[in-house]
Amino acid sequence: MGDRSDSYRVHRLRLLLAPKSRYDIGDLMKEADILVKDISEMHTLQGPDRPRKGEEMKDTGKIENGALAIREEKIIDVGETEELEESYEAEEIVDASGRTVIPGFVDPHTHLVYAGSREEELQMKIEGKSYMEILEEGGGILSTVRSTRKASKEKLKEQAAKRLNGMLENGTTTAEAKSGYGLDKKNEIKSLEAIDELNDEHAVDLVPTYLGAHSLPPEFEDEGHYIDFCIKEVLPEIIDRGLAEYCDVFCEKGVFSADDSRRLLEAAKESGMEARVHADEIENIGCSSMASEIQAISAEHLVKTSDEDIDKLADSGTIGILLPGTPFMLMDDEYSPARKMLDRGMALALATDLNPNCWTESMQSVITLACLQMKMTPSEALTAATFNAAKALDRDDVGSLESGKKADFLILDVPNHMHIPYRFGVNLVEEVYKSGDRVF
Repeated sequence: MGDRSDSYRVHRLRLLLAPKSRYDIGDLMKEADILVKDISEMHTLQGPDRPRKGEEMKDTGKIENGALAIREEKIIDVGETEELEESYEAEEIVDASGRTVIPGFVDPHTHLVYAGSREEELQMKIEGKSYMEILEEGGGILSTVRSTRKASKEKLKEQAAKRLNGMLENGTTTAEAKSGYGLDKKNEIKSLEAIDELNDEHAVDLVPTYLGAHSLPPEFEDEGHYIDFCIKEVLPEIIDRGLAEYCDVFCEKGVFSADDSRRLLEAAKESGMEARVHADEIENIGCSSMASEIQAISAEHLVKTSDEDIDKLADSGTIGILLPGTPFMLMDDEYSPARKMLDRGMALALATDLNPNCWTESMQSVITLACLQMKMTPSEALTAATFNAAKALDRDDVGSLESGKKADFLILDVPNHMHIPYRFGVNLVEEVYKSGDRVF
């Protein structure tokens, strides 16, 4: 930007010295559809084009009194207001005085498509029952499976669209969406079709994940046989129809072992899908270690992860997606050891884990929990909720404010980013832009 600014000053000097009849200041101005200017704090997240680790996550590319130029759905320039006002003639000027601009949130772990709700389980948690005890009594995932199997695809889309509306209003512009409440071929396909259609119909961009191995369905008694069914019967159709980019497994004691999880994920990878892993949420049975060994793009939850496994994840490049809303809703005292992970060089992302057990549509609330419960700094949490979250979905066109990327950004009605975790329980989003369009 320094070279461009110097060039502009040379042309400006020539203009001032030349006869008025021969030159027009407009000839030097570039065209933009929108110019957002006078931004109190703009966090560009510019930097290395790879997941940020450790100390790197504190650098959010902050520009004070910043400006953002957009043309034809893309960002064409970022910088200080004085510089961009001199360089661009825009159809629309947006005054962001006293406000903060950040990339749209990217939510890399959601269970978006399901039917029904489980509010009665809150009472069970208050009475002291654990997640696994509720599951063993027929609640939890299997309760939602029953409701989801009964629901039509249209009903699933209707309910999921309402959640997407809430996510968008709270600043999420891109999100992963898992299946996992069908647990048979027909209903897993139905859920993935719903995600595919919502991706075409809704402003939020969706990244589909097949989570057939979310729990052992009632019609199977053996997890190994069910994994065989997923590999032989379900995966081929999903791959043939292009319904999912990722395959995920709930690798946990009492659910799916590390060995069976590996079999499914390696089969998926051989077919061209990438792997994600629910790992170490309740117990450490070797799931995060397995995730690093197969070079999964992400290992998700990571509450019980050991120091040795943290080092393996850091070395492998597998991104840790932390979900502080989940232990919060389970009323657990233990959260993912984010500070240790950062100190050991892991790349971290944050996500809502939106599901009937952790029903939140707000990445802002997740940032608050990350700061208060996992001791992440506001800058680290912002990086984890935008740039690194985009990398956890292999999305290079979102997650930062840079020339050539989608114009997905938020205007927050606060003077700086510290207010995001500080002002808990409220929506600070004033405007949401998706591909240059104001959608909220």
